[in-house]
Amino acid sequence: MSEINVSRRGFLKAAGVSAAGLVIGFYLPGVRGRAIAAEAPAQQIQYPPNAFIRIAPNNTVTLLINKSEMGQGVYTSLAMLINEELEADWSKVKVESAPVAPVYNHTVFPIQLTGGSTSVASSWEQMRRIGATARIMLVQAAARQWQVPVDECHAENGVVTHKSGKKLSYGELADAANQLVPPTVVPLKDPKDFKLIGKSTKRLDSPEKVNGKAQFGLDVYLPNMLTVVVARGPVFGGKVKRFNADEARKVPGVKAVFQVPTGVAVAATGFWPAKTARDLLEVEWDEGPGGQLSTAGLMTEYTDLAKQPGKVANKHGDAVSALKEAGKTVSASYAVPYLAHAPMEPLNCVVDLRKDSCEIWTGTQFQTVDREAAAKIVGLKSEQVQIHTTFLGGGFGRRANPVSDFVGEAMHVAKHLKQPVKVMWTREDDIHGGFYRPMWVDSIEAGIGADGKPVAWRHTIVGQSITTGTPFEGFMVKDGIDATSVEGAADLPYTIPNLQVDLHSPRHEVPVLWWRSVGHSHTAFVVETMMDEMAHLAGQDPVAYRLDLLEGSPRHQGVLRLAAEKAGWGKPLPAGRAYGVAVHKSFESYVAEVAEVSIDDGKVRVHRVVCAVDCGRVVNPDGVRQQLESAVVYGLSAALHGEITLDKGRVQQSNFHNYPPLRYTEMPTVEVHIVPSEAAPTGIGEPGTPPVAPAVANAVFALTGKRLRSMPFDKTTLA
Repeated sequence: MSEINVSRRGFLKAAGVSAAGLVIGFYLPGVRGRAIAAEAPAQQIQYPPNAFIRIAPNNTVTLLINKSEMGQGVYTSLAMLINEELEADWSKVKVESAPVAPVYNHTVFPIQLTGGSTSVASSWEQMRRIGATARIMLVQAAARQWQVPVDECHAENGVVTHKSGKKLSYGELADAANQLVPPTVVPLKDPKDFKLIGKSTKRLDSPEKVNGKAQFGLDVYLPNMLTVVVARGPVFGGKVKRFNADEARKVPGVKAVFQVPTGVAVAATGFWPAKTARDLLEVEWDEGPGGQLSTAGLMTEYTDLAKQPGKVANKHGDAVSALKEAGKTVSASYAVPYLAHAPMEPLNCVVDLRKDSCEIWTGTQFQTVDREAAAKIVGLKSEQVQIHTTFLGGGFGRRANPVSDFVGEAMHVAKHLKQPVKVMWTREDDIHGGFYRPMWVDSIEAGIGADGKPVAWRHTIVGQSITTGTPFEGFMVKDGIDATSVEGAADLPYTIPNLQVDLHSPRHEVPVLWWRSVGHSHTAFVVETMMDEMAHLAGQDPVAYRLDLLEGSPRHQGVLRLAAEKAGWGKPLPAGRAYGVAVHKSFESYVAEVAEVSIDDGKVRVHRVVCAVDCGRVVNPDGVRQQLESAVVYGLSAALHGEITLDKGRVQQSNFHNYPPLRYTEMPTVEVHIVPSEAAPTGIGEPGTPPVAPAVANAVFALTGKRLRSMPFDKTTLA
């Protein structure tokens, strides 16, 4: 990432930021520490004026947050980081979504994005340094006005105070601070002096979400705006051959019917006339090879591949020979299906396209990519396109799309209509024709010695690559191995002397994308249920067995011990109930979960999930608990019910009636316990999802003696 050099006036004009208030500019060393960015060199980034903080004369402090708020609480946690050092009056702090500009790029990736559970981890030092710089400038401004030494002044709660008792508020000092040169040395607080960080804090976005003032993409309305829905192909890769819109055009309110690259668009004065007319279209499709796809056929292909050696992702020792000499062996095949993201708010995008400018309102996780794609489609320069990031009604990765599908489609529509448009997807549209967590088939052979410890482990993984063909391919795919396909499997924390993990990455028309916890969403299930099988094969307690094999990872051991202790592992449970356990590291965080399970009318019933998490230093404990609870819900939804299937290229599921999330009556009690840590923060949005399914599956075995090796669990009737 090269140094960003933007003039103050040019930045303010491009970003739409008021010139009034405090100006901040400084250099910041780049943030390292993410596994996927471990090779990224430290950078020197100059942040232009007013990028993140605006202080008004009435002492209101507005913080511009460069991450998308989709329920994960990032508007609050990043604001806490800034204000920990800024020392403003927290009751006067507001947040706004930042515009799209290079200054708001991710500290690791050279684009503006929200994903990978990196928001706090990547911004930990950046946001604090921003706040500290502003505070120093405010204190300097006060010292100059009073003509006193700076070290005789201090800032707290939005006020600078001199030792004589004189005081000036931030609002009174902002313009003067605006004239100062930012400091080059910006010391940060000792953690022992933190006032906000580590304290449970109410979310700043909650009030407007409760009172209805929050603006999601679906809430945006512009004068003279048309609502558009698109008839997309019934199979992936299908093209329009011809269409008849005679009946569609008769629907009152319909203004236009026309072809776009993704299908046939219907524009009307509202959603219902547009959808009604779309349903009356007669479209003949060229289905192409995608029309031949079926889940049964893919399963046969994948199962055959899983029996053959793939490209080696990790190897040490000689697993093949060691398996032949092992005292006891176990082998198993696993299958997990395609999964949809299914956010509560369906996809949508509002576009106001003019001759030499464009404004977009949408809930996106991929601002830079979407802006570049939009500009290219309509022939504008990227700086002529402005994106207003609204609240996202759920993302889970779906709104971070490398091909900008829903934004690009809206641009094609706007280009044709030449007036403001809102392109809306129904939930059926997204579930039928969106992007999916890949389907996976895994095969594992493992062996133990006379002491019960593993001596060999061979794991073959089959599934599509999600980064091939994306901007991330260059550093995520090495020697044909997509790191996201084997994460959580090729980097086992357990002590196993002979190990081999290999991969097959078949290609076909089903579009795949990162889904909450990405590859870990399936590798944790496979690895942790197999580890349970080995403990059983060795005749040992599953927790004790894991602890013994995790000698090299005390943080794994820490969360495992804590979860087991808090759950009451080993203590008697009511008749008909059993515990299962799983521990997994993802996004640099460690999570262990214990599930308490029973069988109700042949189906799995989860009563309680106890989570222990080590995610480094915690900014907002309430936020961590909320994310773990959310991750459990999302993981259980997939484990119990989630499945996308294909027949003749067509997705068989369409909405929550046949792609159901966890229901209220199924919700277990979730307990979250946080391991105290002074390490730098790590990810929290996703790490709670991977351990849920294996913990539940292991509890089912403890209860019934039956191993669950495929999902969803609802497909299996249990006695």
